[in-house]
Amino acid sequence: MVHTAVTPAILSLQVGKPVLIAHGAKEVLSGIFKASTTDAVFAGTNGLEGDGQGDLINHGGPDKAICVYSAARYPYWESEFGRPFLPGAFGENLTIGPWTEQELCIGDIVAAGEVLLQVSQPRQPCYKLGIRNELPELPARVQQTGYSGFYFRVLKEGYLAAGEKLMVADRHPAGITVMEANVIMYHQKDNESAILKLLSAKELAASWQEQLGKRLDKLRGGA
Repeated sequence: MVHTAVTPAILSLQVGKPVLIAHGAKEVLSGIFKASTTDAVFAGTNGLEGDGQGDLINHGGPDKAICVYSAARYPYWESEFGRPFLPGAFGENLTIGPWTEQELCIGDIVAAGEVLLQVSQPRQPCYKLGIRNELPELPARVQQTGYSGFYFRVLKEGYLAAGEKLMVADRHPAGITVMEANVIMYHQKDNESAILKLLSAKELAASWQEQLGKRLDKLRGGA
């Protein structure tokens, strides 16, 4: 059981290097198995020291430096699947509370001690999340619910640790929550005005800007 918090904080911090995991008859490299640490860990523009990803095309980089998941979502999944989920079960670097996808917005800047972080995009779950939890249906359920978690980019480097308090240092004027971004991406694919609204947050990760830009072109009759 993950303990939640009243004051926004990092409840658990996880890092891990990529390892080979079984995927059907083959093996794939993945960094989704991460271990909790009580040590302070350096957060740089490309992620946490001691952490890594197996698929550097779809994971990692400045826009996806730190993966975040809310402890407040764990009881939902524990109820749905009838089993406990421990910190790091979603492959996240930071298990936080009590904030969820409904409280933070794309482009919001969050202070964690000396470190400045910025919400860049929702987390897009892949099949490895299902492997991690031996629940192949989990990635689809995460996408359906919007209980995805999200990514931070690192604006000011420094050390992070479990127990560190979190504070919104600057609220983005567009006010597009992570949950709303999920809804637009997956459930309002033909809604041009919604897409334009999401694209108005220039701090949105480049990969999402590109994907939504192509969708917009198609809606407008482009190639």
